[in-house]
This record gives sequence, structure tokens and C-alpha cells, in this order.
Amino acid sequence: MSDIDDIDGMAAPATLDDLDPLALENQVCFALAVASRSVIAVYRPLLEPMGLTHPQYLVMLALWQHAPLSVKDLSRMLQLEPATLSPLLKRLEAAGLVQRRRAGGDERSLSVVLTGAGRALREEALKIPPAIVERLDMDIAELRGLHQVLTRVIAAANAARPSGARNGAGDGYGAGEGNGEGNGNGDGDGGSTGRER
Repeated sequence: MSDIDDIDGMAAPATLDDLDPLALENQVCFALAVASRSVIAVYRPLLEPMGLTHPQYLVMLALWQHAPLSVKDLSRMLQLEPATLSPLLKRLEAAGLVQRRRAGGDERSLSVVLTGAGRALREEALKIPPAIVERLDMDIAELRGLHQVLTRVIAAANAARPSGARNGAGDGYGAGEGNGEGNGNGDGDGGSTGRER
């Protein structure tokens, strides 16, 4: 049974005045949290044979598209704090998929590049998007529309944060080494992947 099975069938309020502002089923944050957990759970069995957790997969997607990237640019692209990104990169490097190098003459700047194994893994990853669409059994147009709405929600939430506030990555992706890739969805890898043995 899903997290929302008990409330999915509840009747909508007759008017806006009838809406309980604290009812669980009315919370956008609850719907987003459950959707995130549920969708990532669909990804997990597809990523495990590749030796990747979902957070690592997102890093690899960014690198397959844009590598080489500075750690700063990668952090900004993924909207992750550097302290959260660092253990992800360490584990991908230990797995032989990426390398971190000093960028040019700047000793303070690290550049992340793909290894041959990291580039080769892209071919295997090409099967992931169509497999996800098939498993979700949703229309492509509907998924694209959802992506557009979520992109607007992300932008609105970022704009609503106080100036200088952290991006909240710690609520979704723990930064500590012990559970550095835990994303709140049981997707932490405990510090190892299938490629790190």
C-alpha cells in the first residue's frame, strides 16, 4: 500500500472555505515528498546493476552532458551543497568512473572528468529513461508537463528562501560520510556501490 492510498479517494471539499489548511492530503510538500520517494524507488532496481545510487546517477547525468565540470559548477547544476557533493564524487572516483583534477593553474579549483569506464557507462544508462516511462505507465506529454510544473515550483521555492539560506540539500541528501548519499528515500549506499569492491 502506498503512502497515499488511504487519502487518495477522499472527496474534494465543496468550496475553498471547506478546505482544511492543515489536512495532510492538502499539503503540496507531502505530495512532493511521496512522489520523490516513489519515483526513486522505481529507479533503484534499474540503477543497481550499474553500481549506482540515484544521487550518483544524477551526478553522472550532469557529467555525461557537460564534462569536464568544476566542482563548483557541478554543485550549482545539481543544487547540492559542496559538502553533500563531495562524498558522492569520492565514491564515484573510487568506483573508477570519474577523476578529480586541479583545474588549470588554479590550485583551489577542482575539475571533475569522466574516465573511460564512466564514459562507457553512458551506453548502459540509455536504457533507463524509456524503462522508467514504461514502468510509470504515463504519457510522455503528461510527464513533460509535470517536469515544467516542477521546474516552476523549484524556481519559486528558491526565490522564496531568505537571502543566503542553504539550498536545503541536507533534508534530501545527507552529507555525512556514514550516510552521505542517503536521500530520505532509503537510497543511501552506506558508502559503497557494486563497482567499489
